[in-house]
Amino acid sequence: MIDFLKQPWPWYISGPLIGLMVPLLLILGNKTFGVSSSLRHVCAICVPLKVPYFNYDWKKEAWNLCFVGGILVGGIIAGAFLLNGQPIEVSPKLVTEMSKYGITDYHSLVPAQLFNWPQLFTFKGLILMVGGGFLVGFGTRYAGGCTSGHSIMGLSNLQMPSLIATICFMAGGFIMTNLILPYILMLN
Repeated sequence: MIDFLKQPWPWYISGPLIGLMVPLLLILGNKTFGVSSSLRHVCAICVPLKVPYFNYDWKKEAWNLCFVGGILVGGIIAGAFLLNGQPIEVSPKLVTEMSKYGITDYHSLVPAQLFNWPQLFTFKGLILMVGGGFLVGFGTRYAGGCTSGHSIMGLSNLQMPSLIATICFMAGGFIMTNLILPYILMLN
């Protein structure tokens, strides 16, 4: 069983499992799904101020906190016990492309040449990690949800704002990956 869990799962197993979340949540009476809303729930629990945005009954959404906690615990379990010791499989075309930028180590989930503590204190690291994190947080709040909430639950409920948000997520990802990221990776 452990050997089965250590291998990559194909899309035709993981995709339907994600897709089954939608009818399950609708059957259970929950109409919202997403990871970014958990930050609001945590703030509503921890912030004693009477900020109107955090003043709601967060207990009705406690299942979402359990879901996010499960993501965290699952990641820790997978990282601690299910790594197979093999380098991450990366497309040969991508390896060739990334080697132009000095990225050659694929032994962890993210390239160590880009994501490490010393790299954080470089200009490139600040742009990628701090700037990228800020833009993701800002975009999530501005769009009223994250990719999982809009693209999985919102589209399944035929919500027009979720369609617009998903189109913008995809367009932003294509623009960043193909037009902006190559210039950032060339920085020293």
